[in-house]
Amino acid sequence: MGRGDLSDEEWGRLEPHLSANRGRGGRWPCHRRVINGILFRQRTGLPWRDLPPCFGSWKTVHDRHRRWSEDGTWERILRAVQADADAEGRIDWSMVSVDSTTCRAHQHAAGASTRAPKIPSRRRSPARHRPDEALGRSRGGLTSKIHLAGEGGCRPLGFVVTPGQWGDAPQMIPVLEEIRVPRQAGGRPCTRPDHVGGDKAYSSRRNRRHPRRRQINTIPEPRDQWANRRRRGSQGGRPTGFDKTVYRRRNEVERTVNRLRNFGAVATRFDKRAYVFYGTVTVAAIRLWLRSGVKRLVQKSLTPG
Repeated sequence: MGRGDLSDEEWGRLEPHLSANRGRGGRWPCHRRVINGILFRQRTGLPWRDLPPCFGSWKTVHDRHRRWSEDGTWERILRAVQADADAEGRIDWSMVSVDSTTCRAHQHAAGASTRAPKIPSRRRSPARHRPDEALGRSRGGLTSKIHLAGEGGCRPLGFVVTPGQWGDAPQMIPVLEEIRVPRQAGGRPCTRPDHVGGDKAYSSRRNRRHPRRRQINTIPEPRDQWANRRRRGSQGGRPTGFDKTVYRRRNEVERTVNRLRNFGAVATRFDKRAYVFYGTVTVAAIRLWLRSGVKRLVQKSLTPG
């Protein structure tokens, strides 16, 4: 086993959720070697053609990643891995924070065809396809932005990929709607944490109204909004439900971002298509969920002491 490859324990968690080969000449031979090749590229960010020969043909590894990105296989695997973690009590629902990170786009990420891609034999575009390819231009050049929601164990529960110049506040609700952890016993998926936190960039009436209905809001109010609310008197609305003790845990989502950016193919975008880059981030999230071998005790009470 090479550095960065899946361990036997991690492979044991992942293998039950992979597509099985059926009949003669199975379509997906040697899952483990190909996935290790995908993870090697994720970690190093090298071109696909430069993959070491120990992972087989580079084109096989590349095509497997692209196909599983376009048909939603990576997303399905991520949900299944999260469901296993939730059944084992390894998801900390006591605090979920929202944050974003900007990824510089390599020159190879530009120049995608303007025609929408099609899934072979299905005559439809990938679910995560974006006409703008999630590429935006800023002072530093082409960039993409990852908006994510992280749980208390520093692992992503859901994320959205947008152009780099898009603001954080409009993406808060779409990110929270991406939190859908299936239940192994059946029923509606888990979507509601105990608290939702975010920095002042997410402070808006629309964002506060969404978690306030569930009584899970923990977003500080900027000074100008606070002064405007006080100036309007009773028409300014109620004070924000902000808990400083809970807000101290917002560093957990920042640590989640740092763990994602340890993958070279996430910190710098090399993929031309937005749905392929979304699959790249999904693979990195799957790896973070597989790595959590030590069970984390869920904090039942947020009161000090």
